[in-house]
Amino acid sequence: MVAGHLQEKKGLFYIVLSFNDVTGKRATKWIPTGLPVKGNKKKAEELLRDARVSFVPETPPEKDTLFATYLEQWLAITKNTVALTTYASYSELSRGAILPYFKANQKTLSGLQATDIQTFYTKQLERVSANTVIHYHAIIHKALKYAVKTDLIASNPADKIDRPRKERFIGSFYDKDEMHKLFKAAEGTKLQLIVMLGAFYGLRRSEILGLKWDAIDFTNNTLTVRHTLTTCNLDGKQIMVIADRTKTKSSMRTLPLVKEFRNRLLTLYADQEFHRKMCGRCYNMEYFGYICVDEMGNIIKPSYITDCFSRILRDNNLRKIRFHDLRHSCASLLLANGVPMKQIQEWLGHSDFSTTANIYAHLDYNSKLTSAQAMLDGLEMGQSLQAVEVCEEANMDCADEGGRRELAIASNRI
Repeated sequence: MVAGHLQEKKGLFYIVLSFNDVTGKRATKWIPTGLPVKGNKKKAEELLRDARVSFVPETPPEKDTLFATYLEQWLAITKNTVALTTYASYSELSRGAILPYFKANQKTLSGLQATDIQTFYTKQLERVSANTVIHYHAIIHKALKYAVKTDLIASNPADKIDRPRKERFIGSFYDKDEMHKLFKAAEGTKLQLIVMLGAFYGLRRSEILGLKWDAIDFTNNTLTVRHTLTTCNLDGKQIMVIADRTKTKSSMRTLPLVKEFRNRLLTLYADQEFHRKMCGRCYNMEYFGYICVDEMGNIIKPSYITDCFSRILRDNNLRKIRFHDLRHSCASLLLANGVPMKQIQEWLGHSDFSTTANIYAHLDYNSKLTSAQAMLDGLEMGQSLQAVEVCEEANMDCADEGGRRELAIASNRI
């Protein structure tokens, strides 16, 4: 068993292990627990004990080792260089497909060729999407890049691969009427405010769950997104990851707190204070300060939102969409009401304009109408889109002779 202790950093517990590396030098390894310091010392100490027992010092990879073995070693090395959620994604994707394939294939690190990797991608495309294979490629390329950096191989065979073409994602979205039906269906449930925050402000699920009362300024009427809460699967266990940061710097944003949400939040704050006093010691103080907690102070988990949201749609005969599609619905309504794409980027907290444009350009019909009118004017074709719209409206009402006359009059205006 190696030595170790707990260390506090930015309000979270970290495990710090101390051991002798392969050269005999004293080394340390930091392992994030994802646990806030307040109220979690016992849990953190249990994780520390487990880590001290199970920890095995990393052995530097060798070029003649099997690629699958090297990848496992690389995952252990990279664990402390990336965010916990990123490592969990690397680990899950690797153990689900990459490692089983290359363990059976028995290719060594030095013997791995571009054709071996390409064959793996072709095989995987038979069962998963191109976007998933692109994720596999990112892991393999990054692992081999490290092998080049540490002089285990001369070049990266993944550089020679033509990765699959990325599939363009077009999210589903609700229109205004569907949104009102959803709000009515969610009324009185634990998801009522959560659904409204996702639809009105376009907040991500992790941003909603990460909201704290200190992010709400009732004096200046603002809501600031600066904290996230999510979960990830790590070594067969679901771990909650709490971060005093957002997905990107641009995701940290301050939005206006409109009257509807101000009133609801003030009511919720009073309710939480009442429940905390009524429950006394039974109240869970671990998540004190968070907005999305139940009557006992327990945080509402991401999986609960996903399951409950699907159930609300099913029970109320609403069209099936994902919870994240409320974010797309928000963007589509903003576009439909003439809000420029740049302002939508800032509202949603996208890191750059191209992200917003790539996702929502197909919805920006108003700008296309403007372009069409500009072409008509530039070519002096003598037509007006406004007149066309009048014609179409008249066409809808031309069941009788009067309607046909209206259509003829409108057509003469074009």
